[in-house]
Amino acid sequence: MDTDLEKLSEYANNDKVSVNLRDAFPKPYTLSDAENFKKMIDSQNPKTFFAIEYQGNYVGNISLSIGEDVYKKSAEIGYFIGEQYWNKGIATKAVTLITDWGFNNLGIVRIHTGIFEFNKSSQRVLEKCGYTKEAIFKKSICKNNEIYDEIRYAKIK
Repeated sequence: MDTDLEKLSEYANNDKVSVNLRDAFPKPYTLSDAENFKKMIDSQNPKTFFAIEYQGNYVGNISLSIGEDVYKKSAEIGYFIGEQYWNKGIATKAVTLITDWGFNNLGIVRIHTGIFEFNKSSQRVLEKCGYTKEAIFKKSICKNNEIYDEIRYAKIK
């Protein structure tokens, strides 16, 4: 597991990965940050954050954040993959699995996410998994002091 935490820190510190993450992800992302993240996910009930494994290696994370109050039947999906594992179909498989799991085990009826306009790869992943582009939120993202559109996707059970 220590190796996985080191990999998490490595992936999160890769600029090609971190440019697509929300700023809540610290930069630099230290081993201590990874350890705190692991403690948080270990305490979850139900568990909705998962490691993504490929050929026996930790390659990224995926999660469903279940809504609260009147949004309790919706969830937001989030994920990232280490750069060396891009373009292997891993994200597509992981998104498919967690989407099906959320619909079939958590009683979720809608899964949604917002993608930064420049993250074309993630947009393709979602479309391959049956997500529909619902909206473009113009100039709603500020990342690295630049303003971008957010592309909103969702899938309904």
